[in-house]
Amino acid sequence: MTAAFLYAALVTLLYLVLTFRTIVLRGRLRVALGDGNDKALQRAIRAHANLAEYAPLALLLLYMVEVAGARPATVHALGAALLLGRLLHALGISRVREPLPLRMAGMVLTTGCLIVSSVILLSSYALGI
Repeated sequence: MTAAFLYAALVTLLYLVLTFRTIVLRGRLRVALGDGNDKALQRAIRAHANLAEYAPLALLLLYMVEVAGARPATVHALGAALLLGRLLHALGISRVREPLPLRMAGMVLTTGCLIVSSVILLSSYALGI
């Protein structure tokens, strides 16, 4: 088992929480398609979709970093940053009265994970590792 598997499982659980949250809200509001112009549902949909947009690439990069031979501590740091970043972003964007610092911290952690992973992979490639 690789550490990347752990973060893939944890991010998937977060994805499912956001999925079910959106489903329950849709049922409560009786909105099967779209957002019914409801601000809370709009935000629930975006929190769910935003995770779906960022997580696959980040998890793929995390796995590649691990396979490229990065230290376990590096992989865990990147995985933890991704998971925490996606959680903070979801908490921030989900609220109609959005706490912007949560959303911003989430994006910094997520994009930081993507940038550092990319740099590690580019360095490994350039060095022929």
